[in-house]
Amino acid sequence: RYQALSDVANSHNAVAIFLGHTRDDQAETVLLGLSRGSGSRSLSGMAARVDRYRRPLLAITRAQTEAACEEAGIKFWQDPHNQSMEFTRVRVREVVLPTMEKEIGPGISDALARSAKLLRDDADALDSLSDEIFSGLEPASLDISKLESQPRAIRTRILRRAIYLAGAPQGSLSAEHIEPVEALITAWKGQGAISLPGGVTVARISGRLSLSKSSGQE
Repeated sequence: RYQALSDVANSHNAVAIFLGHTRDDQAETVLLGLSRGSGSRSLSGMAARVDRYRRPLLAITRAQTEAACEEAGIKFWQDPHNQSMEFTRVRVREVVLPTMEKEIGPGISDALARSAKLLRDDADALDSLSDEIFSGLEPASLDISKLESQPRAIRTRILRRAIYLAGAPQGSLSAEHIEPVEALITAWKGQGAISLPGGVTVARISGRLSLSKSSGQE
């Protein structure tokens, strides 16, 4: 879907792509992140601006956007996938959130979206700090002594960035991938090399984490 939008934008030399995600979508995203045991970056939800993508409606509800369209006489299209209970996000929208509103009280979506904003501020600060430290490291040969003294939130960000730079596909890493790599630093017992998505391998050699990519892997 994003690729299709990008293709159309490119054909028109567009500098921005506006998306219709609302506060309800943000709440769903946070709940889905919680269900996966995600960290602060994922729990911070969707950003209002990433590259040329813009989400100007994150502060208002889906009902408000629909009411505004009806009042203005604007016809809008409903994606049939948004009605299919086959999809986890739809079940969160149609079952989980309404149940939470009923059992816990109103305002759940607002609270989740507010939490996302607070977590995004924290995640942005941690990203900035980790970027500063990363700039002084060799990405393919990380000095363990410079990593083990860092707070875990910083260390794991550095590891993720280094692994992606080594060739792991963007978005392919989860906590299950990062934890054994971190253990090479914090719980060293002579473990062997760690195999990661995209053919990336991480091994501890002479006080450094060596990152390499197998030939032939894309």
